[in-house]
Formats: sequence, structure tokens, C-alpha cells
Amino acid sequence: MANLKELRGRIKSVASIAQITRAMEMVASMKMRKVQGKAQSFHPYTEEIKSMIARIAGRVQSEADLPLFRARAVQTTAFFVLTSDRGLCGSYNSNIMLELRRQVTAIKELDPNRKFKFYVYGRKGYAWLTRRGYEVERFFVEPPLDKANFEAAKLVGQALVDAWQSGAVDEVRIFYSRFQSMIKFIPTSLPFLPIATLPVTVAGAVQGKQAPKLELDFMLEPDASTVMNRLLPRFLETVVFDAMLQALASEHASRRMAMKTATDAAVRMHKQIKKVYNRARQENITKELLDIIGGASAVE
Repeated sequence: MANLKELRGRIKSVASIAQITRAMEMVASMKMRKVQGKAQSFHPYTEEIKSMIARIAGRVQSEADLPLFRARAVQTTAFFVLTSDRGLCGSYNSNIMLELRRQVTAIKELDPNRKFKFYVYGRKGYAWLTRRGYEVERFFVEPPLDKANFEAAKLVGQALVDAWQSGAVDEVRIFYSRFQSMIKFIPTSLPFLPIATLPVTVAGAVQGKQAPKLELDFMLEPDASTVMNRLLPRFLETVVFDAMLQALASEHASRRMAMKTATDAAVRMHKQIKKVYNRARQENITKELLDIIGGASAVE
């Protein structure tokens, strides 16, 4: 059994760790609530721009006027991967990267000639990919994800659109963790380019089916195609920014859970060591009393 001095040191160390992890849990909770509020306030804007595109698309006369919707044979797939810059967030990063590797492996099995490029936001994802020999086409460093704003999303969206339009990649997917609750965040692969998440109406049909008739309550100037192609980049930026907010909320929620688990473990360990310390101290007191009694008996 350890001596009393060593046990006192361990009790003090565990108490300090519990204090630190409890403070980190509180910080992560505050950051998560802030990001969650931002995501909730941003959601109506995302829904409104989707509605505008759906309503304008019915006036577009030709598929040639919608270049971002045109699919082509896929030879190179690009993933925009969102991870954290810092650790201490449990299995958040490992879950994302393991799911990413599973999807890459599945695509490789179906198409052995498929090439991959990665656009990364977050140091953990960049380190994971480079250690395993994957090609990181671009690593976004500034601003950090927890300080990223709509301008950062615009920069990322433009880089992805430029890569797709130049032919460097044939499809782009966003890979991130979607926040569902305080304890549930799911690795998600979202198609980005070509745009497949919106029903496009061209000449009154959606993929061979009769399109719903949507009446415009505003005038278009100069024409539907021009407005549509001006509006689509804004839509893509909102998709990127929404993914950033979801990933950031998931990161803070995962870090909060990890710090809460660490705090609970430290509290349990503190109690266990305290019991051992009290037992050892009592044994020492008993030994001292026996020595005193034995000395007194010997004198008598």
C-alpha cells in the first residue's frame, strides 16, 4: 500500500484534473449553445433560398443554362472534410475519418480507377490524411473553424466550384458530422457538385415527371437563367456554412461529453483514493496507539 504522502499527492492531482475538466465542460457547453443558436437562426435563410431556387427553376428554358446541375462521368471525386483543430473531443474525429475511409474503400471496390482529392478544414483531418498518404489538394487554415464566418464559407465554396468547373474533379462531396442532439452527431456525406439536392424544373419537367406548378410572386430581371446562376453560388455558400456550423456544434458537444466523462471518472477515482487514504491513516493511528500501549505496559 502506498504511503500517506504519496496518497495525498494523488488526491490533490486527481482533484486538480477534475477541476480542469469541469471547467472545460462548462466552456464547451457555452460554445455549443452559441453555435447551436447561430445554426438555428441561419436555418430559415437556407430554407428561403432553397424555396427561391425551386420557384425560379421552373422558368429556366434549357439545361444548358444550369451548368452546375450537369453531371458527367466521374473519374475524380473530391471530399471536403470538416474536422477539429484541437483534440480532447472524444471519438469525434476518429468517427469521421473512419467513416470517410469506409466510403473511399467502397468506391474503390466499385471503381478501382477512381481518383480522390481532399479539401480539408481542421488540423486533425489533415494530419490523419497525410499520415496515410492521401492527396490533400488544399488545407484551409485561416480562419480557424471556431471563428469561421460566412466569408470563410464563401472562400471554400468558390474553391470547390472552381475545381469542379475546371475539370480537376468530377464530383464534390462534403463530409462532416451532422448535429442531431447533445449526444448524437452522425458522420454525413453530402453531395455538393453537381447539384443533386434540389429538384430542377426545365421546360416543366423534373427528371421525366410532371413538375409542380410554382407561381412567382415577384418579377424577374433580366431573365430566369441569369438570376438562377447568380443565386446558385449563394446557395452553395449556405450549404458550406451550414455544414461548418453543424460540424462545430458536433465538436463542442463531443468535447462536452468527453470532459463530463473525464470529470465523472476523476470524481470516482478521488473517492476511491480517499477511502484508501483514510484506511491507511487509520492503520497508522492504530499502530501508533498499539506502540504507546505496549510501551506503557513495558514500563509498568
